[in-house]
Amino acid sequence: MSKATANDVELAPLSRFLIPSLIGAIVFLCPIYHEGAWTILLGVAADALRNSIGDAMPVLLLGIVTSSAVLTIAGAVNPGIETRFSKHGVTRVFSVPLLWLILRLLGTLCAWLIVFKVGPEFIWNEYTGAVALFSLGGTIVTIFLCASFLLPMLTDYGLMEFVGTLLQPVFRRLFTLPGRAAVDALASWLAAAAVGVLITISQYEKGHYSRREAIVIATNFSVTSLPFCLFVIEFIGLREHFFSVYATIVSIGLCCAILLPRLPPLRGIQPLASDTTTQAKPSEQLQDAKLFSRAASAARLRAASSPNAKEYLAASAQHVMDIWMGLVPLVVLIGTLGLAVAEFTPIMQILSAPLIPVLEWFGLPDARAAAPTFIVGFLDMFLPAAIGQGVESELTRFVIAAVSLTQLIYLSEVGSLLLRSALKVNVLTLLSIFVMRTLVGFPIAVFAAKLFMS
Repeated sequence: MSKATANDVELAPLSRFLIPSLIGAIVFLCPIYHEGAWTILLGVAADALRNSIGDAMPVLLLGIVTSSAVLTIAGAVNPGIETRFSKHGVTRVFSVPLLWLILRLLGTLCAWLIVFKVGPEFIWNEYTGAVALFSLGGTIVTIFLCASFLLPMLTDYGLMEFVGTLLQPVFRRLFTLPGRAAVDALASWLAAAAVGVLITISQYEKGHYSRREAIVIATNFSVTSLPFCLFVIEFIGLREHFFSVYATIVSIGLCCAILLPRLPPLRGIQPLASDTTTQAKPSEQLQDAKLFSRAASAARLRAASSPNAKEYLAASAQHVMDIWMGLVPLVVLIGTLGLAVAEFTPIMQILSAPLIPVLEWFGLPDARAAAPTFIVGFLDMFLPAAIGQGVESELTRFVIAAVSLTQLIYLSEVGSLLLRSALKVNVLTLLSIFVMRTLVGFPIAVFAAKLFMS
């Protein structure tokens, strides 16, 4: 399909932009009150899908991870298979580096051990492998199936161009980012961190972000969702302080988004040789138009080159295949091992020992019990709350909740997505960003806890 030009704007009726974009905004960005909790339509759809799958979920998950292993082995044994499937957009299922092949195979092995409860107990225990496979893996299967087929309405019909043009001056000044990142931020904040990362990676692959911009967005705006924040805050025993904790989370998120892009390692992210950033700059193309008119023109320009039904379905199916086959085995493996380390070994207590005097200096009670929660979040988003639930002090639990929900770089979810993406991010970079976010967020959380809990 040929790209639309500024002269083709009239070819895209306003309805071609408004109707899909409105549906996407309602699905991803509008909070609704459902069954006693605030959520979004995507969450309701994912829950309904999960309920309809019901007891068949273990069979579905085993089928996904086993298919992933078989197809990856097929790609390694017969590299030519990649070419035959390239026109269907699923080459990444077959063509992966040796390390990812090994990780997929290990994840598949873990899944079989978990379902049939055989092998070492630390693999299939209800607090380790069962959580990783059924809670994390099941959530990924349902959320991404729904999100992949609805996501193009949010990204491919002009909404990002419209919002991006309106907010570009603010985002560029505050966060050194293009304005279209605002939609990423909203989708992440209200939907799920993984959804925000998926949007960002997709936009980078289409050339709308530079590598640095995409990594900054993914590691600063792909925040834990509002529903998950509510879950963690209730789980850790602070339901009556929800608004105070959430206000702290927002404050930490904004401070990190302003500061971190200007500091190493994000400041020094270099483009790849294969990068083809082609992001439109409507504010430069249409200098004489008013801001709203520029935004509307940019949206209609994008809508003019939006995918037809066949392209829409093919791209959505590709996303589902890529996420299911590539991410689920990694989540099962990383989540299982991370939870096993926390539950069955003293490693986290040893690693967190240097933090104890720091927490005590800041005046946090139960410092020894709380210290591991500030490092286990790098492995999985559930671990800090699971460990922190046993901390007696409400003030300390306040800090744990606020910091854990703003560290963002969880290897079992966001980290796995970034590591296997076209952004070519390594573990050391993710770890350094995790540390930077913790260093920025911790003092703010302590100050807020003492302010609100006094």
